[in-house]
Amino acid sequence: MGMAFATAGLLALPAIAQTFPTKTIRIVAPFPPASVADVLARPIAQKMSETWGHPVIVDNRSGAGGNVGSDLVAKSPPDGYTLLLGTIGTNAINAAIYSKMPYNARTDFAPVTIVANAYLMLVMHPSVPVRTVKELVALAKANPGKLNYGSAGAGTTPHMAGGMFQAFAGVTMTHIAYKGSPQSTIDLMAGRLDLIFANPATSLPHIRAGKLRVLAITAGRRDPATPDIPAVAETVPGFEMAPWWGMFAPAGTPREVVAKLNAESVRILALPDIKAHYAGLGMAAISNSPEQFHAYVQEEIARWAKVVKATGARAD
Repeated sequence: MGMAFATAGLLALPAIAQTFPTKTIRIVAPFPPASVADVLARPIAQKMSETWGHPVIVDNRSGAGGNVGSDLVAKSPPDGYTLLLGTIGTNAINAAIYSKMPYNARTDFAPVTIVANAYLMLVMHPSVPVRTVKELVALAKANPGKLNYGSAGAGTTPHMAGGMFQAFAGVTMTHIAYKGSPQSTIDLMAGRLDLIFANPATSLPHIRAGKLRVLAITAGRRDPATPDIPAVAETVPGFEMAPWWGMFAPAGTPREVVAKLNAESVRILALPDIKAHYAGLGMAAISNSPEQFHAYVQEEIARWAKVVKATGARAD
C-alpha cells in the first residue's frame, strides 16, 4: 500500500509541472524597493505574468544582509510559488560572514538559474580630495579609521568589497551598514559618507548627474564599455569583486517545476528589451541550467569562505 502511494506520488510530478502555475507566484527580493535585487526581479515578474496569465509579484523582505527574506523562501512550501531573487551575499558570502545563519545556503535551495552579473564602482563624495585609487590609499593610510564607507548591510557585496580593499591595500576605514544600497547612496550624496562600493544600478544616475565621483570599478580589468574608468586592481593587485544574482526555489521543489521556471527565466533573460534594461543598470543579463547554477553556487560558497577568512570580515 505504501509503495503504491509513493509510486502514485512520483507519477503526479509531471502532471504538477504541466499545470504549473495555477495561482500567484511570489518572488522575494531580500532587500528594499529600488535595490538591485528588486529592480532585477520586477521585469522578470512582469514577463512571467504575461506568459502564464497569473500574477507574479515582487515581495521586498529586507533585513540582516538579505537573510530575512532568504530564510522566508527557504522555509516556504517547495511548490514553485515562492521564489528568491538571491545574491552573491545571501547565497554565498553570508554563510561565511555570519556566525549563525537561519538557513543553509548549500542545501536549503533549489537553484533555478543565474540572472545577472556585474561589478561594483568605487564611488566618492566630491568633497573628498582624491581622484584616483592611489590618492585614496594614500589618504586612508595618513588617516587610519577616519574615512568611512557605507554598505547595503553586513555581509553584502559592498561590505565585502570594503573589507577586501582594506586588507589588500593595507588601510583602515570605518564601515557603516545600512538596510539597503539606496539608503547608503543617499547618505553619500548628503556628505555623511566618504565613499561606497556601489552597484552601477544605484550609482550611475548620480555619477552622470555629477553628484558623485567614480574612481574605479571592481572587475579584474577595465570594462570595454567604459574604458576611461580604471580597475581597482591596477593600483591594488589581486583585488576583484564580481557580484551576481540568481533565482532560487526552496529545496525539494519538484524538478519538473524547477525546469519550467528555468525555461521561462532563460527565455526572458534572452529578450532584447531585458538585456538592454539590465545593461542600462550596468549589469549583464545571463542564464544557465539548474545543474550549472547549483555547481557554481557551491564553488562560490567555498571561494568566499576563504576570502572572508583572509580578510577577517564579520557581520556580527
